[in-house]
Amino acid sequence: MTTHLFEGVYPAMVTPFETDGSIDFDQLQADAQRLEAAGVDGLVPVGSTGESATLSHDEHVEVVEAVIDAVEDVPVIAGTGSNNTREALELSQRAADAGADALLLISPYYNKPEQQGLLEHYRTLADEVDAPQIVYNVPSRTGRNVDPDTAVELASHPNIAAFKAASGDMGQISEIIERTRDEEFAVLSGDDGMTLPMLSAGADGCVSVVANVEPERTCAMVGAALSGDYEFARDLHHELGELTRRLFVETNPIPIKEAMHIRGHGTPYLRSPLTRLSEPHREALEAELDRLAEADIEGDYAEVER
Repeated sequence: MTTHLFEGVYPAMVTPFETDGSIDFDQLQADAQRLEAAGVDGLVPVGSTGESATLSHDEHVEVVEAVIDAVEDVPVIAGTGSNNTREALELSQRAADAGADALLLISPYYNKPEQQGLLEHYRTLADEVDAPQIVYNVPSRTGRNVDPDTAVELASHPNIAAFKAASGDMGQISEIIERTRDEEFAVLSGDDGMTLPMLSAGADGCVSVVANVEPERTCAMVGAALSGDYEFARDLHHELGELTRRLFVETNPIPIKEAMHIRGHGTPYLRSPLTRLSEPHREALEAELDRLAEADIEGDYAEVER
């Protein structure tokens, strides 16, 4: 049986800010420790959810270092992608030198490279930086899809260890899983609402936004599915359904920042041009978080072997 380096739940961490817009490193480290204690399989700072687009390169590295320093026994996967191969290479090397265990690399955005350009971009990074790397496909943000043929070709590189799938195209994702089953190459959901369907097709886990506020339920759902208990996994999938929809009513990470604030994990502030969750959505989000907090499900979690 082929083994995969990545399996389970990897929260896409937010970057907490003080009221003046500076990074709240104490809250960041508290979040990392809380998530590790909840049983996640790794942490993903400075991705899209971590507002990487508005952090300087030095801040990228400082956030990665702070998360590494905060945790004891979970891998840290640093977001280091760029639409510029040279810039992605610099960020990736700096994160690896800082001690990151792996790298999450969003496909080049805005300039819309052809598939050959995507291949050369990822191969350059994988050749130059000796760390496990995850190809991240989210065409709704980047404007360009990483086609299945490209993903399959990249899977043979020894430093390219996984594919984060957030295209929303289940047929395409299933094809990538099918064609890489014999490779040491994991496929992770990058879309919380599609995590369970992807697991049923053979995916290995998820990079999750929901897990920032519901790490135990997310871990239990993924763990149940990976162990074959789809009845329990479906129950948790539906239990998290309303929250998942609430966390994407506006651009990510706007709602999750508000949810973290409601749960007492920092401020709801974001860096411009992102803005705080609009008033009409806050009350419904708080009500759903309260409903989940009041639910008694401890016994169910204890039954899941991960």
